[in-house]
Amino acid sequence: MSALFQNFRAAVALVLALIVLPANPSFAIDAHRKLIPLEQVAAPAGAVALCVNYTWACSHSASATVAFPADAVAILRSVNTSANRAIRPVADIAQYAVAERWLLPTKRGGDCEDYALYKKRALIEAGFPPERLLLASVLDRKLRPHAVLILRMGPTDLILDNLTNRILPWDKTGYTFLRMQNPDRPEGWVALLVGGAFS
Repeated sequence: MSALFQNFRAAVALVLALIVLPANPSFAIDAHRKLIPLEQVAAPAGAVALCVNYTWACSHSASATVAFPADAVAILRSVNTSANRAIRPVADIAQYAVAERWLLPTKRGGDCEDYALYKKRALIEAGFPPERLLLASVLDRKLRPHAVLILRMGPTDLILDNLTNRILPWDKTGYTFLRMQNPDRPEGWVALLVGGAFS
């Protein structure tokens, strides 16, 4: 059995273990390249207490009108790059002796979801609408579990990633998108099942 096939089988097993597949899933994306939520699913194991620990991580704008800062692109690039440079990569198992714990980085550093949380908080503080900043769990190009921050801005969903300073549309990352915070109710999560292994 080839290593590639074994990796794909492992990825499929991970997906099935993490979320319940919809009865008739639709993996289509619209013409504007936005991720299309499927059905509600459970939060990742390490993110179960996310909204309790950080109310801002699951909040909505007070206004019904979505507005971004005038210099949104510059802020976005600055936050993404500075976080990637400043935070030292440290696995949860090394920091907390557990496999996954979604928390802001400590002085020691943090792992992928910690970077994403840090960026989400920084962008909210800079005036970005919190419901447009969604945490997501994915598989990277090597089909390893990973977490990123999605920004729903303009005609596409952009990805802020601790593995690169480039901010890319989701469909240019090569990642397999498993689930993300619900855009309508960020305290909940929705299945995605698109990109990468599903392409």
